[in-house]
Amino acid sequence: MKGRVQLIVVTLLTVLVSFSSQAIIVGAEQPAAYLPLLQGKQVGLVVNQTSRVRDQHLVDFLLSQHITITSVFAPEHGFRGNAGAGETISDGTDAKTGLPIRSLYGKTKKPTPAMLAGIDILVFDIQDVGARFYTYISTLHYVMEAAAEQGIAVLVLDRPNPNGRFVDGPVLDLAFQSFVGMHPIPLLHGMTVGELALMIRGEQWINSAQALSLTIVPVFDYRKTDRYVLPVPPSPNLPNEQAIRLYPSLCLFEATEISVGRGTPWPFQVIGHPDVALGEFAFTPVSMPESAPNPKHQDMPLQGLNLTGSTMEGFDISLLLTAIQAFKESDKPLIDRARFFDLLSGTDSLRQQINKGDSLQAIRASWQPALAKYQQRRQPYLLYPLN
Repeated sequence: MKGRVQLIVVTLLTVLVSFSSQAIIVGAEQPAAYLPLLQGKQVGLVVNQTSRVRDQHLVDFLLSQHITITSVFAPEHGFRGNAGAGETISDGTDAKTGLPIRSLYGKTKKPTPAMLAGIDILVFDIQDVGARFYTYISTLHYVMEAAAEQGIAVLVLDRPNPNGRFVDGPVLDLAFQSFVGMHPIPLLHGMTVGELALMIRGEQWINSAQALSLTIVPVFDYRKTDRYVLPVPPSPNLPNEQAIRLYPSLCLFEATEISVGRGTPWPFQVIGHPDVALGEFAFTPVSMPESAPNPKHQDMPLQGLNLTGSTMEGFDISLLLTAIQAFKESDKPLIDRARFFDLLSGTDSLRQQINKGDSLQAIRASWQPALAKYQQRRQPYLLYPLN
């Protein structure tokens, strides 16, 4: 089994019989493809609230199919997806099933040998949004590495990338590698979790990569240009399609004095500041225990922009450049956490370019050589048509 990469595709007949009401069919909704791999095995699940088999959680579905689940591993935001960004996740027990929950977003981000003891196969089924700094793919990295080192197989049930048609932004410089950027890929990498798993293994970005037995169940009838509205919010502050679309462009503001709407009904859909007027839209962040317990500029009136109707998409730094100019005119620093900004960017070059006043065109041009190399590098791992 070691050193094997396998793609499993359900036959068209099976798909049509079981899921005739759908076009795109995610990996978890193709049970004929993966249940035979799990029967008689001790199974560990890396899942959260997005791990659905239509109207049922994957955990509940597998238990109904008499699959033996030993433990559940929880990423950032937790197994049920109700913890805020950066909030430590604790070990525990799932109240519904009694299964032990092992945190992968606390002191331990990589499963330990003790956590994996007795497990035959790990199933990874988590909805991603296609941005390098979204930490679910960092959890994927550590799960794959730990499995490879312990001789445990990994099964990825793939899901679409809602920003999958974009490949953009700076490619990560490994000098800035962190949990918000593990791989030398662009800020918008244009890959699904399954494709990225193949690339992580194929490019040997993990220890013992070639020892890993990796199986992918691809999404059925999916193209990267397909619009895909996530049926379940992937995290508390990405509640809808608009937030997911704007997230890649607004996340760098997290390292600045500007609020991105945490603690409001519009997270990642508004921006604002108490002293520097970025627009005429007024809002006040408040504490929201399940999504933003301590939001930036809590209880302070802010002036900014309402982006709920914006058509901005991909990785657009035009707002960032506008904000830096507004802050310069107000004699205030915009980027107050330079190191965090560089980790999110994957480089210190973007911050330096912004501070120097380089044009949007010049900044974007500087990314192109590395993006072209990345496009070639990822080609062998793509599972879906580009258009």
